[in-house]
Formats: sequence, C-alpha cells, structure tokens
Amino acid sequence: MSVLCIGEALIDMICTDKGSSLSEGQNFLKKPGGAPTNVAAAIAALGGYVSLSAKVGDDPFGKQLVEVMKDFGVNTDHVHLDKDNFTTFAFVSLMLDGERDFVFNRGADAHLNKADIQKIDLNDFSIIHFGSATGFLEGSLKEAYYYLLKEAKKANKTISFDPNYRHLLFGDKQDLFINCSQDFLKIADFTKLSDEEAILITRTKTLTEATEALLKTCPGVFAITLGKDGTLLGFKGQTITIGSIPIQAVDTTGAGDAFVGAILYQLDQLNKKPNDLLEEEWKNLVQNANKAGARTCEFLGAMEAFKHLNNSIFN
Repeated sequence: MSVLCIGEALIDMICTDKGSSLSEGQNFLKKPGGAPTNVAAAIAALGGYVSLSAKVGDDPFGKQLVEVMKDFGVNTDHVHLDKDNFTTFAFVSLMLDGERDFVFNRGADAHLNKADIQKIDLNDFSIIHFGSATGFLEGSLKEAYYYLLKEAKKANKTISFDPNYRHLLFGDKQDLFINCSQDFLKIADFTKLSDEEAILITRTKTLTEATEALLKTCPGVFAITLGKDGTLLGFKGQTITIGSIPIQAVDTTGAGDAFVGAILYQLDQLNKKPNDLLEEEWKNLVQNANKAGARTCEFLGAMEAFKHLNNSIFN
C-alpha cells in the first residue's frame, strides 16, 4: 500500500549570518521544507511508497519543491502548481540568545482545497498523515484537512497526526490550535507530539499530567519525543519509555519528521493498525524511529540528512 501526507510544502530561507536579525542579515540559505513534506521525503528515503498532497506556486521555487520530492521518490501527482499564488516562504534567523527572528510569507500552501482532495482515490493508501503546522490556520487548507480526516475515518484508513505547533505562526490564536488538535487527537490512530505540545494541547502544567490526560482521551497510540531522554509511548492505557540514540548533533532540523516517517514506513510494511501491535513490536518500531531521528541530526538541514537515510539503519 502507500502513505499519503497532506499539508504545507514551502521554502525555508535560513539566515546564515549568526546572531543577525532578518533586517540585518545579508546571506540566506534556501531549503525545501514543510513538516509533511519532510515526512514524505523520509518515508521515500527509507524505501516506502508515499504521495504528497500540497499546493505550491507555479514559480521556480514551487517547481524546485516538486523536483526535490521526485528525486526522493515521492509521488507528486497530488502536488498542485498554483498560477495565482506564490510558493510559501519562511524566513528564519537564530539570534545569539536562542530566540528566532521569524517572518512567514504565506502563499500557495493555504489554497489546497476540498476539490483537490476529492480527486484523490483513498483506495490507493493505507495511511493518511496530517502534519498541521499551517493546517489549522484559517483558509481552504483547513477545510481540506477536516474533509480528508472525515473521509479517511469513513474509509477505515490508519490516521496519523503530528500537531507541529509553531508559536510564531499562531500567536494569540493558541486556543484555535488547541481545539483543532483535540479534534484530531480524538480520531487519530497514531499521534506524535513533543513534550511542550503535549502539555499545551492537554492544557496541563506537567508532562505527567499531560500523559495522564492523553491516556484518557486518545483512542490510538501516542509518542512524545523527549530529545536525549528518548521517547515516551502511550499504548493501551500504559506508558513505556524507549531510550534515545547518543550522538553529536550537528542540526536537529527534521529529526521529528524523520521519526514520524520511520514509524509510518514500518506501520505500512507491517500492514497493521497501531492498536493491533504488541508492546514488543512497538518498542522495536520506536527504537528504529529513534535511529532515524538520530541519523538526521548528524547532517545540516532535513533534506540533506534524508539523503543519508535508508532502512539499513534499522539493522
């Protein structure tokens, strides 16, 4: 079967002048990105069958995104070139105090719509992955997300969800993000969260409280990534923690997406629903996904890292 990833495909413009604000920076590195786009690339790099549903501008940047995906082996039949809107850009600069100077120029990704989704034959897919960095912002992409969620549930597909919260995107619309995330959490078969996202979405104060809340509200399996402390897995009313892989990190960009990609690749290979797996099977899946995340941290940039990702790392 195959995996379908839906969401934003964009260009990250990363300021390479260390400590400079975007207004001061002179040099920028152009990198294809977007969380669901990264997940699709990771799945393909591991040897899986995957398609991306997204909208990019009919411009050099959008066309580059399509070619990069094709080079990885991602099916781009459902990536649409928009003649009326430019490719979405995210401009980022890392300041010396660790804060990010961030400007988001939203374009074509916002305009993926219900009609685009209706052209997709869900019989071609076993897993539908929602990576929602921009999917919960108001617009036709949000409508497309909810429509596909309903259709995927109706078709009994495995539903995967990664909230990908970005404070700089949502600002004072945090409640909107939380409410939408809870809608997806209540349906998803597999959810990946960071510890900060788990606390935010459950409106709790500690990771322990968040985990208890998720065990009560999530019908599926959830994984909370904890960086060097490993991954906390919530499964059939219990939790287990699987250790991380010690590395000297070069860049953590895309590590979470590689983790998700590795989980979905393995689920597709097993052809089982997440709740149907045994505990030992889940431990193995998460250990392998931790390896994929660790490998990604050894290279600069997600797409560059994925060039070095393949299923031999699971051995």
